Amino acid sequence: MLKAGLVGAGHLGKIHLRLLSQSKKYELVGFYDADVQNGKKLEAEFGYTYFDNFDDLLSQIDVLDIVTPTIYHYDYAMKAIENRTHFFIEKPVTQTLKQAEEILYKCREYGIKAQVGHVERYNPAFIGSKDYINNPMFIEIHRLAEFNPRGTDVSVVLDLMIHDLDILLSLVKSKVKTIHASGVCVVSKSPDIANARIEFENGCVANLTTSRISMKAMRKSRFFQQDAYISVDFLEKKAEVIRMKPAPENPSDYDMIIENAEGEKNQILFEYPNIQPNNAILDELESLADSIMENKNVEVSLEDGTEALKVALEIVKLIS
Repeated sequence: MLKAGLVGAGHLGKIHLRLLSQSKKYELVGFYDADVQNGKKLEAEFGYTYFDNFDDLLSQIDVLDIVTPTIYHYDYAMKAIENRTHFFIEKPVTQTLKQAEEILYKCREYGIKAQVGHVERYNPAFIGSKDYINNPMFIEIHRLAEFNPRGTDVSVVLDLMIHDLDILLSLVKSKVKTIHASGVCVVSKSPDIANARIEFENGCVANLTTSRISMKAMRKSRFFQQDAYISVDFLEKKAEVIRMKPAPENPSDYDMIIENAEGEKNQILFEYPNIQPNNAILDELESLADSIMENKNVEVSLEDGTEALKVALEIVKLIS
């Protein structure tokens, strides 16, 4: 087991603490939070060991879980690097591209493994359907959330859209060519609704819409490719694949056959990927443990997190 410590015991940090304490791959040594009152309360309520000095915690662990507000990510990551400690860091990886690139360079220099918390990579609907997605040429993504004051200190792009940017960049094996974007501030001082159109060098086009002031939640992505359409519902944990193949010579009464303008007949097939329930946050944390213990590449790398941040910041710049 790897000895783990956490910094940042807010809403998400509390979830991480519970999962780290339950994991069979980690021994939770304790946590640090700048709010002493909050730290003491969690220690009394759940029995997690609270450290009132971060350096004391860092000296006793193999892995640091960074779940602070983004503004503090860089400082804690650099301290972990200086201590030669592997770390998990929530998204977005840092505030600036320069900070992310420095962390990436230092981790490469010292052989430190770090994973970025783009948790949708571990969504069971995505896991079950990603093998069906092959060279998509048009992608439509909607991520709509009900209003929550938590997170409104940053643009909706860095708060929510960045999840989808990571998924998008993991699937489209081509460089970004152009980005068009627009956004509106409604209840916050930073954009609450944003739309981005991203064109890739291979011709793929992705249209992303994100809102944090919607009446109901939606997290759905649609992928269109040669002879197939894949719909992935990240919220409901469902996926559907619609394929076309040449129609059989003697179709049954139950076969769905369509004929195009050229007279070609195709059969439409519906498939539903096998989706296995999981705890995505636990899986991403334990994925880092596996990469450390087995000395293999992490699944969501600093390179991935940096690329998602780079595109997100470009979108923010366009709508500012």
